[in-house]
Amino acid sequence: MPGTTIKVRSTEGGEFDCYLASPKDDGPVPAIVLASAVHGVDKDIRDLAEEFAGHGVIAAAPDLFWRTVPGPLGHDDNRTQPRSQPRLEKIKTGERDMADTLSHLKTLPQFNGRAAAMGFCYGGPYAILGPKRLGYAAGISCHGSQMGDYINELGGVTQPVCIIWGDQDHRAPPEVLNAYRPVPSRMNNVEVHIFPGILHGYMMPGSPKAFDQKTRTFSMQRTLAILDSLRGGGVPLRKAS
Repeated sequence: MPGTTIKVRSTEGGEFDCYLASPKDDGPVPAIVLASAVHGVDKDIRDLAEEFAGHGVIAAAPDLFWRTVPGPLGHDDNRTQPRSQPRLEKIKTGERDMADTLSHLKTLPQFNGRAAAMGFCYGGPYAILGPKRLGYAAGISCHGSQMGDYINELGGVTQPVCIIWGDQDHRAPPEVLNAYRPVPSRMNNVEVHIFPGILHGYMMPGSPKAFDQKTRTFSMQRTLAILDSLRGGGVPLRKAS
């Protein structure tokens, strides 16, 4: 479903862009908020938002970089890394944007009040931080980076969390993968899937060297199952691959 760029009011003052795609359903329906990689809300993210809307959920993609270098940037743009550094500080600041985006969704008549945070690369930690303290009902991370700094944030989280990587992801070194592998054995609400031979950025057709259709399809299936559970039915998690 074609989306449009709207303005979301920030609780710290000002406004930021957010790409919003809505389904044909009158509602009430759940929502998904897409936390982008450092490239911002590019064609890959907008296409994902529209794909989710086609599956009957509201999809929003906020510009998490509006304070520094706003808008989408190409993969070879030398401004992508500076605008996301220092990484932990920027991610902390972006928590407000994720919370403000959710607050805006709550004003939409279609929204049923339950949303998942889905992060990619830079946005991956919001799959944990969203349910942890931002009001999200679930979290999904695909090729998330910096995740080793957030594993302890899983403590106390009871909402569904799904984390997916390839074992050849240069932003998820073996020590991070090994730290997350045993988590599902002690937390029934968390699933971790690690696919052999898959690279960083496998979800994005705009990264042709990394893109993997089979792993993307799996990730979409798991995300849609979690979103279906937010409609009220409840879908069991799949354990680690």
